[in-house]
Amino acid sequence: MSNTSHISSGEGKAPAVPSLVDFVAAVSGDTAVRVEESLGEGFVRLRVGEAERRQAKHDIRCIEDVVIEMLRNSRDAGARRILVATTREGDARSLVMIDDGSGVPDSMRERIFDARVTSKLDTVHMDRWGVHGRGMALFSIKENTRMARVMASGKGLGSSIRVEADATELPERKDQSTWPSVGRGDEGQTQLKGPHNIIRTCCEFALEERPNCEVYLGSAADVLSTARALVEQSPDRSRLLFVDDPSEVPVIERPAVAGDARELSAIAQDLGLPISERTAHRILAGQIKPLRPVAARLLHHGGTPGAQQVDLSKDRRGLKIAQDDIDEFSRTMERAFDLIAERYYVGLSGEPRVSVTRDKITVTFDLEKQD
Repeated sequence: MSNTSHISSGEGKAPAVPSLVDFVAAVSGDTAVRVEESLGEGFVRLRVGEAERRQAKHDIRCIEDVVIEMLRNSRDAGARRILVATTREGDARSLVMIDDGSGVPDSMRERIFDARVTSKLDTVHMDRWGVHGRGMALFSIKENTRMARVMASGKGLGSSIRVEADATELPERKDQSTWPSVGRGDEGQTQLKGPHNIIRTCCEFALEERPNCEVYLGSAADVLSTARALVEQSPDRSRLLFVDDPSEVPVIERPAVAGDARELSAIAQDLGLPISERTAHRILAGQIKPLRPVAARLLHHGGTPGAQQVDLSKDRRGLKIAQDDIDEFSRTMERAFDLIAERYYVGLSGEPRVSVTRDKITVTFDLEKQD
């Protein structure tokens, strides 16, 4: 199988399917509308056997399949921005997708993961990955993972959906740190080459959907920092200064409501992005830079400044240290550095960085640049 993807150089989206009925008719030979029930809020439950079969367990074969289906789900909800936070610890892969789409109504938070549930038939899309309606693959995702849950949402407020998978049951590419390379095909189309990992999946989707949809990819801390930065770029950001209840504002804007580290940590927890207060302090202090959109990062132009390198291969199979203990150790090392600072007139540009591998703990001290 070739490791080359062909993506149209045009920036328009693939034409939308006028109705899922046409798709159903093609596969079942029946032109009758087969809707078992209307669930309200723009959702229906299909009673066509083919609709359930295409949501069957075999539709999700790897973690990259989960990523593309969740990206499509956000797009079909009308999202313009999608923040993807993911990491791996041992055999556990976590994936959180936050978007600014139409949101999941309270009545649909559980039902959207049921079999045959999708958005209304006249709102589905046909794209390079096939036919798709909002909620179409969430049943398959839940069937193949440890957990799939709407963490935060609301009608018109966007969504945060968290998925936890076991890499021994749902495989993924071994190389999750390599970005694809970009070239041009004979007909001028964009070509991506490289491992079919999570990064490449996000890049392929972002290039296909630009300029209508931006995708950001990184760690939980990266995503929270980016969410705050996006609000800071908004001309009406002052409206968040007097918010009493974060659940009243769009999901993607909630990190910007936090006034201190404790509040940011609590909001992050509600979004499915647990971080320590120490990490929250670093975000508020601007020490964790916002991400650039993956398309801008891939094509080397525009986007939010201060892009972070993305490494999704955080699989620590050896020594494991709790994040709070790592943070405390970092603070201890910072105090110990005072000896060097006083004797040699040097200073730190940030907190010491602690890296834990199978048989080594490495502490890195970044020094302030001298004039």
